[in-house]
Amino acid sequence: MRQVKQVNADIVTISELWSGVYLLWAKAPEIAALARPGQYVMVRCGDGRDMPLRRPLSVHRISVDNRVAFLFAVVGRGTEWLAQRREGDSLDLFGPLGNGFEIRPSSRNLLLVAGGIGIAPLAALAEQAVTTGRSVTLLIGDRTSSRIYPDHLLPSGIKPVIATEDGSLGAKGMATDLLPRFIPGADQVYACGPLSMYRRMAEMSSQLGGKPVQVLLEAVLGCGVGACLSCTVETKDGQKLVCKDGPVFQMSEIVWDKVVAPTTREVLLKRRNRSL
Repeated sequence: MRQVKQVNADIVTISELWSGVYLLWAKAPEIAALARPGQYVMVRCGDGRDMPLRRPLSVHRISVDNRVAFLFAVVGRGTEWLAQRREGDSLDLFGPLGNGFEIRPSSRNLLLVAGGIGIAPLAALAEQAVTTGRSVTLLIGDRTSSRIYPDHLLPSGIKPVIATEDGSLGAKGMATDLLPRFIPGADQVYACGPLSMYRRMAEMSSQLGGKPVQVLLEAVLGCGVGACLSCTVETKDGQKLVCKDGPVFQMSEIVWDKVVAPTTREVLLKRRNRSL
């Protein structure tokens, strides 16, 4: 049975990488010992009374000295509260949760595709792959150069291939535009990004050459344990829960025309209704 812990983790460092996006390192040996790339934790924000539901954070990095990193964007009250924490503050974490990425034993060359802040769960995967002797190609795309994840924060040995929509850094266009160039050399493909990126990749299935693709889905996660049913997604095998069956899925199993990206208002309404 998978182990899950509720722990108090002290913040080691927190910094704003670019406008509204923060990198937080916390001392969390219990989480570090159990977490796998693609899993997440639920963090309590505030005192739990004004924001009774925890917020999900992907495991971004895991260090050898029992620290865990989280990369997050400020999108509401919970993450705004989190961005205001300082070194030495304590966080109430519950996890690790969900099913993470899987690397086939025979796979030697991995292709990772990060759209925007989608680098959050992929950095840990890249580090795991490199430490087990695999080759990693990382494609990163975003609107402009100021929103590209800094090279020096990536795991050792990882040099990203960059695309920006305005052409200010790397190739002009989307990360998915780079796929045809790198697909032939990949054994497995992993992706994290907005729903539009996944839909584009699904439309490119013939260009992907039958390569297995794992994607990490984002959804409204009310509980993290499959109780509230707020994160149901339609698959070819019926409805599944992002929090429990995912957040990582095979791209081919998702019914993409039935997946809807929730607006901020819908997220807040669902959270409010389930906290009454």
